Amino acid sequence: MGGAEGTPAHRGTPGGPGPDAGAAEPSSAEGLLDVLGVAAVVLDAEGRIVLWSPQAEALLGYTADEALGRYAARLMVDEEHFARVLHLFERVMSSGDAWSGEFPVRCKDGTARMLEFRNMRLLDDRGDYYALGLATDQATLRRVERDLALSVRLVDQSPIGLAVVGTDLRYVGVNAALERIDGLSADRHKGRRIAEVLPFVNAEAVEEAMRTVLADGVPLLDRQMVGRTPADPDHDHAWSVSLYRLEDVAGRVLGLAVSVIDVTDRHRAATEAERARDRLALVADASVRIGTTLDLEQTARELADVAVPELADVAAVDILDTVLEGRPGRVPADGPAVIRALAVAAAYPTVAVDAADVPGEPAHYGADRLVTRCVRTARPVMVAEVDDDALSCIARDGQAAELLARAGVHSYLAVPLIARGEVLGALDLKRARNPFPFTEDDALLASELAARAAVCIDNARLFRRQRETALTLQRSLLPETPRHLVGLEVASRYQPAGSNSEVGGDWFDIIPMDDGRTALVVGDVMGSGINAATTMGRLRTATQTLTRLALEPAEVLRHLDEITAGLEPSLATCVYAVYDPHRAQCRLCTAGHPPPVLVRAGAGPRLLDLPTGAPLGVGGVPFRDVTTELVPGDRLVLYTDGLVETRDQDIDTRLDRLLDLLRAPEPSLEDTCDRLLRELRHGGNHDDVALLMARVRV
Repeated sequence: MGGAEGTPAHRGTPGGPGPDAGAAEPSSAEGLLDVLGVAAVVLDAEGRIVLWSPQAEALLGYTADEALGRYAARLMVDEEHFARVLHLFERVMSSGDAWSGEFPVRCKDGTARMLEFRNMRLLDDRGDYYALGLATDQATLRRVERDLALSVRLVDQSPIGLAVVGTDLRYVGVNAALERIDGLSADRHKGRRIAEVLPFVNAEAVEEAMRTVLADGVPLLDRQMVGRTPADPDHDHAWSVSLYRLEDVAGRVLGLAVSVIDVTDRHRAATEAERARDRLALVADASVRIGTTLDLEQTARELADVAVPELADVAAVDILDTVLEGRPGRVPADGPAVIRALAVAAAYPTVAVDAADVPGEPAHYGADRLVTRCVRTARPVMVAEVDDDALSCIARDGQAAELLARAGVHSYLAVPLIARGEVLGALDLKRARNPFPFTEDDALLASELAARAAVCIDNARLFRRQRETALTLQRSLLPETPRHLVGLEVASRYQPAGSNSEVGGDWFDIIPMDDGRTALVVGDVMGSGINAATTMGRLRTATQTLTRLALEPAEVLRHLDEITAGLEPSLATCVYAVYDPHRAQCRLCTAGHPPPVLVRAGAGPRLLDLPTGAPLGVGGVPFRDVTTELVPGDRLVLYTDGLVETRDQDIDTRLDRLLDLLRAPEPSLEDTCDRLLRELRHGGNHDDVALLMARVRV
């Protein structure tokens, strides 16, 4: 292109292989060169166009016939750029150095277009020089460059681990994030399969998923994986893995794109949430399973059974001997503790059970023993990793320590059993097959179980003491009316049977409760004589004990039912009511007893419709509470059948008579009690009677 007429193809004249250069079979898909629209133009040494590609025609608008043979500078460059074009063309042709850059070009339609050029000198087989110019639209090139730069930057700087895997499932490349995640360089990834790079993940499952995506092209999204990598070989991590099939413009499968996101924190949070749900479920299960009876040993066994295997491999429930004897459970600061194991449970057969104390037998633990420290301080004692020294402080003696070591006990936890502010004993937990050491969370869970169970154990303990007391009583005296009742005034009467009849087992009781409520009880032991009176005293004592435990009426009757079954006589009726002044309500429950009467202020008396229930001692029949409102002025009348039953009138007639008498106004409860006994009782009655009336204070 030398000479005045020659013009360099502006900063790298468009050039290419010519209109017939495409020997390969064309592809229907669009490639990168198609996107760029790279034009090729070849100039001879004079600067005339000798080759003109179809892309040049598409880019500039000139056909090959219009371009070939013409001087490139005259065809495509404005006069103001001639000097520069000639200089660039001569430099390329004389030195052979390539030139690249941008240059404005005039299109056929007269518009100017900024192109990006690559110019170089060519030598043919005859020794002649030519200039090859490759050109593309600058705006298009910049857009592609930005897109590529963005893609590269996204891959290189993304916090998400990215990899390309070939169809042979071997790594082709990885980004820096994946290097950090795996703890391996890109070179140590390339050419290797996932099982070779990460042996501590489930590589077989991942590769199977890869084959599936390669086969069907359906992406696999958010597949959870858990394992360990060289980056942190001592701890499990979790990742979210997604797989996408890669294809070229012709649809040929190239491999897979793999994205890896570290979701360890999310996984741990989900795991903790699941553990929390399991712990709540365990606590809920304990609430149902512990305390089903007031049997002390059974309650202890229930606690031990709940603790294994969810919390420990071996569990023991230990109670201070002083507590079982009814004395305060205090352990001197430098003194030993005498403990009785009430229950031992294991998740599987183990010699660790042989190291535990024999249930029911006293065991002496020195001041240095961990269980002694637990009951003395009323705080949990935990040894996350047990060694020989710790075993010697856990076991009661050296032989027991050897058995625990043989069983593989590696972690220990003891939590105190505390009820009503008193330390009763300890829940003793050991892990052997469970590989995880006890944690603070385990201590909290064990303490929660122990707190719930301790109340049940204490209830059973108190119940046992009171039941044993009741079994030794000859007779219990009827109560005096308490001086201070919240919201109630009461009156009561007891009238024995006639002189020709033996004393029966009727009783009543008025029991103030700590929260201001009042329990009202009327009962009747079936039979007569000293045995009936003795049974009455026992039941009354047990009722007072159960009331102090703040149990619901149905629960009280259920436990009284169990007690009565072991007495002689073994049947009794009872009505049990609890008045709550704070809610203006009364909860009532009966066991085969005549219905109470409610006398509402301004209305007539009526019999309360309560589930009758079976008499105490029958067993196996459930009891149900009924709640009724009591407003100021309301009266509640509880009585035994001796008030209304006679041999010459049916019970309905007698109950109607009772209601009629209660319709008449009386100046006081005392007067009403006297009037009822006077009108309904006769000197020759064969049965005794207990009568209890209560009125809500105005």
